[in-house]
Amino acid sequence: MYNIVLVEDEEALSNLIKIYLERENYKVICFDEGQKAIDYIGQKVDLWILDIMLKDNVSGYDIIKEIRKNDQNVPVIFTSARDQELDKILGLELGSDDYLTKPFSTKELVLRVNNIIKRVYNNQSKTMNYENYLIDLEKRSVFQDNKEIKLTTLEFDLLLLFLSNKTKCFTREEILNNIWDNDYFGTDRVVDDAIRRLRKKMPKLTLKAVYGYGYRLS
Repeated sequence: MYNIVLVEDEEALSNLIKIYLERENYKVICFDEGQKAIDYIGQKVDLWILDIMLKDNVSGYDIIKEIRKNDQNVPVIFTSARDQELDKILGLELGSDDYLTKPFSTKELVLRVNNIIKRVYNNQSKTMNYENYLIDLEKRSVFQDNKEIKLTTLEFDLLLLFLSNKTKCFTREEILNNIWDNDYFGTDRVVDDAIRRLRKKMPKLTLKAVYGYGYRLS
């Protein structure tokens, strides 16, 4: 299920959009103030729908600037009562994917949402689950109870290696060759350090040491 955040201060319109999107099996989180939306940034969101003009003087433009600091790829749709070319251009420059002028057809908005989701996520599952962790392969992110666990690029690659090869036992040398490739020259104890950090960040990850050999995920 894809998560959509709708930021709209017109309650009736917000409720209507929410109903239509939920009929398409989206999970919809609604905010009527820009600051509330900014405070939510960092949670798992697959698409944002932002009204430009909001009642708390935090504009949709302010929100997308904060979104892009955290995520350069998540799609954003702007809505606005102002049909001005400058607004559309500014929205595109800030990294939006689409722009609808009010009043718009709710069905048209849903159609555009469907098209963007299909294009960006290729209409295929890009996630994996392990215990209560959600691993987003597209965004290379890990979530536990909707809270992101910050992994380095190397840690994520290490995690993916074990998740893709459950129960397979890897020697330290094999892990070095898969993760560090030919770019690393030094002791294989670096593998132990990386696994220790990964275990600390993801304590439910049952990465077991195989004495005298290496590691496997059970």
